[in-house]
Amino acid sequence: MNRYAPRGPAPDPAAPRYLLIGLLIGAGLGGVGGFFAYPFVAARNSGHTAVAAVDQGGVLRAAGRFTQADPADRIHYGGGVVSVYDNRVELGEDFAVGPGPKYHLYLVPQRGIDPDTRVEETMFVDLGPLKSFSGAQTYAVPAGVAVGDYGSVVVWCEQFNTLISPAELSANQ
Repeated sequence: MNRYAPRGPAPDPAAPRYLLIGLLIGAGLGGVGGFFAYPFVAARNSGHTAVAAVDQGGVLRAAGRFTQADPADRIHYGGGVVSVYDNRVELGEDFAVGPGPKYHLYLVPQRGIDPDTRVEETMFVDLGPLKSFSGAQTYAVPAGVAVGDYGSVVVWCEQFNTLISPAELSANQ
């Protein structure tokens, strides 16, 4: 017996290349899947635990209801009541939006906001990151902001510069 004879089939010289290609494809698909699954897996806490310390007094100035900006878009949806006071904005118990990254709540001067509205070019007031995808939440209005000058409250995705859900405000009589 020849001790230098091969002991099995000859290795495929292309095997390392196939392994590398497979690893790259797997990492790419895993990264894309993780990017889209993250908001669902790591949803924020309920709004009840994330309520800002805001004076709860004051007069109701305006109210509205969040709507789905584009009925054909099954990913970006929203609903629920919003109430605007001089010093705060409150989202009702029925508030809900489809989860996603970097959602913020904006006060926007215009009314009738739709997906074609260039919200990022308006003189909006950023009330901060959305605290939860559903449930009651309270956001402080910065001092010096006259809430009566704003016609809408919107949920906006800063990462993709996309309207998620607008709420047109009606002044409280």
